[in-house]
Amino acid sequence: MKSIKQLGLSYGQVNLKVILIYFVVLSTGLVIGFANGSSHRQPPAEHEGVSVVPLGQLKESSLKMQIGLSGYEMKLREITVEPGGAIKEHSHATRPGLVKTISGSWIEVRNGIEKSYPATKKEALVEDENTVHWLYNDGDVPAVALVCGLSKVTQ
Repeated sequence: MKSIKQLGLSYGQVNLKVILIYFVVLSTGLVIGFANGSSHRQPPAEHEGVSVVPLGQLKESSLKMQIGLSGYEMKLREITVEPGGAIKEHSHATRPGLVKTISGSWIEVRNGIEKSYPATKKEALVEDENTVHWLYNDGDVPAVALVCGLSKVTQ
């Protein structure tokens, strides 16, 4: 291995090169983290800036008569998350659902990975048995979605 003097470099030049290498490695890690959608925000303990408007419901009796499903009801709701607001982390192990953003945009965080759902996206957020997630609005306008889901009937 050659010495710094044999390479024709000064200690200041070597230190600058080391600093540049560290900067490139750190920058690459940050870019890769953001490109992978890694979340930089923590889930709230409770909902923040969230409002829910019921739009319709299929009662247990109807689902039982139509498809033989007992113990559940189906609800359609409009959910609004204000700018900076968030829906706390929750599971859909027994509550399947579909979510379609109709205005604004929100971010879903699932397993620490972020995925954006703007109103322009022609895709629903699917809440299946493996879904444990939370959502937030990092935009300047309210994020509004139609949410349709099955839930157990509570007595």
